[in-house]
Amino acid sequence: MNITIARGLATLVLACAATPFAVMAQGAQCPDKNVLYWQAFPPGGESDLSARHQQMVLKKKCAAVETIIQYKAGAGGGLMWSQMNQLPGDGANVVGINLPHIVFQPIEGEVQYKTADVTPVYWFHYTPDILVVPVASPYKTFAEFIAAAKKAPGTMNLGGSGLNSANHAAHERLNAAFGIKSTYVPYKGTGDMALAVVGNQIDGAVTYTPFAINNKTKVRALAVAMEKRHPLMPEVPTFRELGVDWVDGAYRGIGMPKSTTPEARRKMGELWGQLNTDAEMKELAGKNGFELVNIGPDQMDAFMAEKTKLYTEGAARLKLGVKK
Repeated sequence: MNITIARGLATLVLACAATPFAVMAQGAQCPDKNVLYWQAFPPGGESDLSARHQQMVLKKKCAAVETIIQYKAGAGGGLMWSQMNQLPGDGANVVGINLPHIVFQPIEGEVQYKTADVTPVYWFHYTPDILVVPVASPYKTFAEFIAAAKKAPGTMNLGGSGLNSANHAAHERLNAAFGIKSTYVPYKGTGDMALAVVGNQIDGAVTYTPFAINNKTKVRALAVAMEKRHPLMPEVPTFRELGVDWVDGAYRGIGMPKSTTPEARRKMGELWGQLNTDAEMKELAGKNGFELVNIGPDQMDAFMAEKTKLYTEGAARLKLGVKK
């Protein structure tokens, strides 16, 4: 697959500017110029995979449209997000954004942007948090896991990808929600963490559903942060079933430079909403453990207020921004 994914978006913005979403839902209104789709992470990760999915679906709907992916990785996404408002606000520039990253990073204070500097246009999916243990673990259920953790506070070691990351925040949330004290073990990435969990070197991990799905014969999932049980893991209860209102994970979406007109942002959000209703997009998301969501302009303010509050509380548990 080539790197031509962002041209189609810019075109889409202008073509869609005069087209109501109700009409778009009946048939794709193709852009009349190309769009640049900026990625804050290197090729090969979940954000890139998501963009490739969108490229395929958009190309199917608009054969003449090219969407060009541009990569500007660095500082855990912070490099791109610090510079996104320097991009032309012509409706042709779209930037991949992530939660809780755009809340955590400014609080930690190591980036050159604030959360308010990022203008979200559409949140299209998330990878739900999930608690897993090695298949050889003696803990067969979440209840057994919690009982063991309470019996020996501080001795349960749970891995995750990165320090002060979404996995780290989810670990602290697990401890706080269920009154346990487990120890977080950060790894450079999911690959290193996988070796430790599968090799039974640690007691488990707080990770995302794709990891559990891809390693289903090697790990046992105990609880997942979804509204309903995952169709590929119907035996795994949700945290809500276990008494905690926890539906969360790593969210992915798109933003645009602040200088982009509200109308252009709205039309781009409407386009992404249309992509999310496509049968192929739903199939690709399901296979890869992505949970589709549709947070557009009408829901954006309330959603961001809720998530900013939630992740600010998580940052406090992580002691982000606290000088040592």
